[in-house]
Amino acid sequence: MNLLLDCIMRLSRFAQVIAGIALTGIVGLTVADVILRSFGRPILGSYEIVAMMGALVLGFSLPFTSWVRGHIYVDVLVQKLSRGARNGFHFATRILGIVFFSLISWNLIKMGLDLQKSGEVSPTLQIPFYPIVYGIGICCLLQSLVLLGDIAKLFRGKYE
Repeated sequence: MNLLLDCIMRLSRFAQVIAGIALTGIVGLTVADVILRSFGRPILGSYEIVAMMGALVLGFSLPFTSWVRGHIYVDVLVQKLSRGARNGFHFATRILGIVFFSLISWNLIKMGLDLQKSGEVSPTLQIPFYPIVYGIGICCLLQSLVLLGDIAKLFRGKYE
């Protein structure tokens, strides 16, 4: 079980590194574009690149943020429940999350296949969309694994 949790954590951390690189790229590209625009030389397609990297940041940061519980939780009512009821609530919400993110992952992979087959690309730079869609689909699958890891922690009594 520790091996599974360790593997999920490492994959989530790797995705977080990719998100961090994309975020750094957004900042660097935006700064360079602003500076170059003042000289009348904007970076062609910077809007497209920033939008694609923004999608990477959102998708690839989700699993690790969930792993470390970096999201905002409103658990005023949940904290008033008994430990067993609280664990039942966490179990049910994690199962729903696994189903939800698995469906999202499945549909994103299907969408990526369609985009790859049709050859759809961005308007200015002609960058294909499908690698971004595949990446986010894989990260949604990884998010499902993070939620599965939460369930494993629940059963081991190490969730809270």
